Amino acid sequence: MIDMDKIYLITDIPGYTPQISRLLSMMNYARHTTLETTENLTVDQLDFLLDSESNSIGALLMHFAAVEYAYQVGTFEKRELNDEEMLIWGAALELGEEGRRKIRGNNLNYYLDKLNEVRNRTYEFFRTVNDDWLYQEEEFWYQKQANHYFMWFHVFEDEINHRGQIRMIKKRLNV
Repeated sequence: MIDMDKIYLITDIPGYTPQISRLLSMMNYARHTTLETTENLTVDQLDFLLDSESNSIGALLMHFAAVEYAYQVGTFEKRELNDEEMLIWGAALELGEEGRRKIRGNNLNYYLDKLNEVRNRTYEFFRTVNDDWLYQEEEFWYQKQANHYFMWFHVFEDEINHRGQIRMIKKRLNV
């Protein structure tokens, strides 16, 4: 659903309310730049570790999908990830040693498919709510209130933050 003719516009998107459109516009731009940054990377490049404590580009891409999936579950379904979902997404959510062990050996299309699968689900969920939903508050980090708007801002803010890591790793790879 990324409209490349409107990639630099934070504007209305057909089928969505105004504020949700703007949120999705920002999420789409963040994703577009992630896709540009990772274009044509090989399996070895996706698995490369700067050191024994770092995350690979592949693990970070899975992290983007996992965070988005977890926020779908938390904000739309109002529940925690279940055991089955944690088997799928746990390593990508936590990263670290488990991520280094489990998230490797996949080509770029594997990660892109996961990102697209989760994002398409996000688009469907956002069709079911309106702008009022964005402003609904609930307890969040450190027993403080947050609204859905902030929570979904965090989804793409986290992607932007980690994309900086991806760019740094690519520089070390001389890509």
